[in-house]
Amino acid sequence: MCVIDQPLTASQVLQTFHHDGLYLFLGAAFTSLGVATAAFAFLGRKFNAMLFWLALFAILYGQRLWLLLGTFTLLVPSSASFERLRTSINYLVPIPGFFYFDAAGFLGSLGSRISRLLTVFFLSLFFATMAAGPKHAFELMNNLGVIACLTALLVQSVRQQAADKDFVIIRRGLIAFVACAFWDNLVRPFWPSPRIEPLGFAVLLGTLGYIAARRTLHRDQQFNEIQKELEIARRIQTDILPSAYPHSAYFQVATRYVPMTSVAGDFYDFVVANDRQAGLLIADVSGHGVPAALIASMVKLAATSQRANAADPAALLSGMNQALCGNTQNQFVTAAYVHLDVDSASLRYAAAAHPPMLLSRAGEVIPVEQNGLFLAAFPFATYSSVLLPFQPGDRLLLYTDGIIEAANAEDVEFGQHRLSALLAESRSLGPEKAADHIISTIESWSRTQNDDLTVLICDCVEPNT
Repeated sequence: MCVIDQPLTASQVLQTFHHDGLYLFLGAAFTSLGVATAAFAFLGRKFNAMLFWLALFAILYGQRLWLLLGTFTLLVPSSASFERLRTSINYLVPIPGFFYFDAAGFLGSLGSRISRLLTVFFLSLFFATMAAGPKHAFELMNNLGVIACLTALLVQSVRQQAADKDFVIIRRGLIAFVACAFWDNLVRPFWPSPRIEPLGFAVLLGTLGYIAARRTLHRDQQFNEIQKELEIARRIQTDILPSAYPHSAYFQVATRYVPMTSVAGDFYDFVVANDRQAGLLIADVSGHGVPAALIASMVKLAATSQRANAADPAALLSGMNQALCGNTQNQFVTAAYVHLDVDSASLRYAAAAHPPMLLSRAGEVIPVEQNGLFLAAFPFATYSSVLLPFQPGDRLLLYTDGIIEAANAEDVEFGQHRLSALLAESRSLGPEKAADHIISTIESWSRTQNDDLTVLICDCVEPNT
C-alpha cells in the first residue's frame, strides 16, 4: 500500500515558527552583527583582523543556527546535499573563532601555528562530510576537538589573568558558552528542554565584541594622539627652516621642500644671508620620519655653531662633523655647502657624500663635485673646498638624492642627466617657477614618493635688474 505524505497545515507551520522564533531572531542578529562588524574591519584606517574574524565567527554561527531549525527545513526540500551542508557547517564555525583569539594575542607566540593546525583539522572534517556524508565519528572528533580547545582557552585565561585583564572578560564569556554547550549535549538529551547554547554564544560574542571594540577604540585614540604629535613636530621642523632668503641685490634664492611623511630628514639653511655674501647649506639625514627629523634639528644646531667658518666650506663641514659624531644613533648625514662672495666674484664649495651641485652658465650645465665622507660617522673625516669664479647670470642648484633617485613605473631613476637637462630647460624661468617646475616634473615622473624632495636654486644677478 502506498503512503502519501500529507502537506503541512498552516497551524503546523505556525507552531514550528513559534517554536523557532527565538533562534530565528538570534540567527538574524548574529548574522547582521557579523556583516556590520566586517564593514568596520574593512572601512577603518587600517584593516582590522580581529574585527574581521569576529565578523566571520558571528556570521557562520548565525547561518548554522538557521540551518538547524525546523522552520528552515520547511523552506528547503530535503536532500542528501542539504543534509551534508547542515552537518558540515558545524566544522567551519570554530575556525574564525581561533583566528580571533590569535589576532587578539590570546594564543601566545604559537598562536598562528595553532590556528593553522586547527584550520586543517576542521576543514578536513568539513570536506570529508561533504564527500562521504554525515558520520558519527566525524561529529565525535569535532566535539572532542572543540571541547579540548575551549578547555585550553579557559586554562590560558586563568594563567594570563594577571598579565592581561581582557582574559577576565573573555573567561566569563567562555564559561557561559561552555556551560550552555555542555547542557545541550549532555543533559538535554535526557531532560528535554529548549536549546540554550545560542544564548551562551550570545554572551561569548558580546565579550569578544567588547574586547574588539575597546581595543579598536584604544588603537584609534593612539593613532589620533600620534597624528597630533606629528603635526606639532611638522610645525616645529618647518619653523627651523628659513622661510625665504632676505632681499638681496645680487642673489635670488628659491627653495622647495616636500617631505615623504609628516616630518623628514631633509634640511636646508642660509648660514650667511646678506647683500654681498650668501652661504647656502643643504643636508639629508639617513632614514625617514621622526628619527631623521630629530637629527635634522641637530644639523641645524651644528651649522649654527659654525657661522664663524661660513666663508670656508671645508672648515664648516669639519666643524659640523665634530659636533655630530657620536650624537646621531648611528645615522649619518650627507651635506653640501656653497659660499658666494660678490666682492671676490668667487664661490667656494664643499660636500660630504652629497650629490654634486649643478652650475648653469651660458647655456651649459656643469656638475661641481668636491666630496668627503658623510657627516656624523667618522671623527677623522676631512674636507676640502673647490674655488670657482661666478658671474651674473649663473644659476646654482643644490638638491637631495630623493630628486635623482625618484623612479618611474619601470623602476628607472630620474638621474642626474635628466636633472641637468631640466635645469637647462627651465633657464628662462625665474628661480621660484624653476623650483616649482623641477618638483612637479619629479612628482610626475615617479610612481610613488619614496624619499624627501628638496631643491635650492640660487641666481646670481646684476644689481637693479
